[in-house]
Amino acid sequence: MVKICCIGAGYVGGPTMAVIALKCPSIQVVVVDISVSRITAWNSEQLPIYEPGLEDIVKQCRGKNLFFSTDVEKNVAEADIIFVSVNTPTKTQGLGAGRAADLTYWESAARMIADVSTSNKIVVEKSTVPVKTAEAIEKILSFNSKGINYQILSNPEFLAEGTAIQDLFNPDRVLIGGKETPDGQKAIQTLKDVYAHWVPEDRIITTNLWSAELSKLAANAFLAQRISSVNAMSALCEATGADVSQVSHAVGKDTRIGSKFLNASVGFGGSCFQKDILNLVYICECNGLPEVANYWKQVIKVNDYQKKRFVNRVVSSMFNTVSGKKIAILGFAFKKDTGDTRETPAIDVCKELLRDRARLSIYDPQVTMDQIQRDLSMDKFDWDHPVHLQPVSPGTVKKVSIVWDAYEAARDAHAICILTEWDEFKTLDYQRIFDNMQKPAFVFDGRNIVNVRKLREIGFIVYSIGKPLDPWIKDMPAVA
Repeated sequence: MVKICCIGAGYVGGPTMAVIALKCPSIQVVVVDISVSRITAWNSEQLPIYEPGLEDIVKQCRGKNLFFSTDVEKNVAEADIIFVSVNTPTKTQGLGAGRAADLTYWESAARMIADVSTSNKIVVEKSTVPVKTAEAIEKILSFNSKGINYQILSNPEFLAEGTAIQDLFNPDRVLIGGKETPDGQKAIQTLKDVYAHWVPEDRIITTNLWSAELSKLAANAFLAQRISSVNAMSALCEATGADVSQVSHAVGKDTRIGSKFLNASVGFGGSCFQKDILNLVYICECNGLPEVANYWKQVIKVNDYQKKRFVNRVVSSMFNTVSGKKIAILGFAFKKDTGDTRETPAIDVCKELLRDRARLSIYDPQVTMDQIQRDLSMDKFDWDHPVHLQPVSPGTVKKVSIVWDAYEAARDAHAICILTEWDEFKTLDYQRIFDNMQKPAFVFDGRNIVNVRKLREIGFIVYSIGKPLDPWIKDMPAVA
């Protein structure tokens, strides 16, 4: 029986290995992590991450050919194929701080693999890593090989949180990069045979290592670029009275462009987009390409601008002050159908409102109170380190309450900020909400999901990104 071990039981490792176990019953799959609490959760009835369809798969395979363990070294030693899905946070200090990826956890994993291995291994990069990481990992393994043959493959993930299981079942493509040597090609074929259990052969793309690594960064950069492009257009729509939804619809009808990732919002989030673009910027700078680096930097700048613009709208609309006012935050995850809060725009929006001394009441159906408090008290990029290396006791943020009901969040509030596009926010009883709010009552829709006309008929003053402005908001002075 082929044995697969995945180092890292997070958003990539857990779902990916669960689907491999389901589709390949003849393969033993073990997911390992040094976090006892995370592995305990994977072995419990309450999984550590929320992803539609994941729980059913885990329960179907767990204990048969899918296992979760903290015995990292034993399972790595026994594996034929090792997926490495550890954190690659952005460096916070030293050379490349704020842009380069920190490969500390990758290097530790490689050294551990070399220490415990007694048989040949295929080591698969599953984390998003800088170009040429495979070369560095190969050097560590080869210098500590003890006669063992290691083949390094790059197999980047292209999962969208909220649809990860669907993406794994029916991927646009599976990308496998390896060395252009007989042993390298043999390793590629071995991994290709795993995916071939359910993925059509024409969707399994093979490349060299560097192309595979760069393709992941490029794909995320292109997607983020589209979001920043439409968000930049949303500011112009507001200034001219155009409707960004209508503009996006018209633009998306061009078959050369398409409609995906053209929805204006308060900004993009998630674990990959910003980190990968910063990584791309650093690679460009290191290769003497400052003009290319500046091009990609602008994608990040527009995303930051969009979040600041949203907060400015909130403050300026409410008589240029939110001090002491209760603001309901509906949604904290970076997108619907996930509990992930990494780089969620809600963090920056909430922190800015708190700086203006607002009182926040936050509701999200999947994000825990502890996670929200951690996110609002941690420094940037702390979130991307393993949990045991994050601040042990992040301080409780004053003027923030976390509730488990949208109506409670909005009770006696002066305003509502919708920051995640959860479906339930589209069908709330907004008349009931309006009746229990301070007046004038404001709705700031950061995801363009509410029926603006109906809310205005109820009596709300509504701001929706990229839509013609409410007369009230037009007349309000800009924030100083």
